[in-house]
Amino acid sequence: MPKGSEELTAARKEEIISACAGLYETMNFKDITLKDISSATSFTRTSIYNYFQTKEEIFLALLQREYERWNETLRKIWREHDAMTDAEFADALAHSLEERATLLKIMSMNHYDMEENSRMERLVEFKKAYGRSLAEVREGLDKFFPDMTVQDKQDFIFSFFPFMFGIYPYTVVSEKQRKAMEEAGVNYVYMSIYEITFAEVKKLLGSS
Repeated sequence: MPKGSEELTAARKEEIISACAGLYETMNFKDITLKDISSATSFTRTSIYNYFQTKEEIFLALLQREYERWNETLRKIWREHDAMTDAEFADALAHSLEERATLLKIMSMNHYDMEENSRMERLVEFKKAYGRSLAEVREGLDKFFPDMTVQDKQDFIFSFFPFMFGIYPYTVVSEKQRKAMEEAGVNYVYMSIYEITFAEVKKLLGSS
């Protein structure tokens, strides 16, 4: 790790992560290289190794940042409300994920590769952010649905978080995928991130 303040190191990591996020908007995970990332930053590829050893570590850090931003949003929502109905809770949670398309995209497409090709210390940092997301959702359930049993809340979390892995491919489709569905005669109903999340949360809360 190069010498310098923690703030400087954090700023350099953030620049690398943001460059990766920008490339991911128009390129596939497999096509993005460390050379591409370095070209989008003020760093050489060799300099990037001072902060991240693999492309997967950069993507894992991007996913961690997405979880942390989602956590901030959830905390803000919980603070701003004293009570919530099933529909209001579902609406808030759905809107919070609607803003985190990158989170959902990485989760659904590249999660395993990132974890397997990252150092243990990087993986632990990520898992802490993920754990805080579990805790934030649990806090919302504790606050707004006190009549739910401990098991009910656990069932909600163990159903909702795996569900998140499938949101992106069900809500974001390419023109090629859409055409293939039409030619295959598959009568598929396309939904937005908000719509599919809202419906699932209401279902998990026991609402029709």
